[in-house]
Amino acid sequence: MPATELPFETASWAHRIGALLVDYAACWGVMLLIYGGRWFGSGPLASLYLNLLFAAESAVFMALAGGSFGQLATRLRVVRIDGSGRPLNLLTAALRQVLILLVIPPLIFRPDGRGLHDMICGSATVPLRPASAR
Repeated sequence: MPATELPFETASWAHRIGALLVDYAACWGVMLLIYGGRWFGSGPLASLYLNLLFAAESAVFMALAGGSFGQLATRLRVVRIDGSGRPLNLLTAALRQVLILLVIPPLIFRPDGRGLHDMICGSATVPLRPASAR
């Protein structure tokens, strides 16, 4: 098998962007709950808090459940490309999310659909399918 092919199909970009939007909407909702329904501000500090919450939420969910809240809600998961079937460890998941926050790594991708953040972390985002469809 050539180096660019994976033994599984990766998720579409539209599906991944949808999951990212769900994640950010959920984090925004949590920020509103934390601040008692008041707007939590604007500018760089509010953006920093929102991005830190996004990175923490998605890394923890990815390490425990195999995908961020948004990925699981949109039926995606992140898998190791070594075929072990285990979720990423917390440190690798956190590194992956920090790379996503840098914006450029996800925009540099291979023909198989994996971005630079996935190549660095040895992961891939795949559609979650029922066992009968595998």
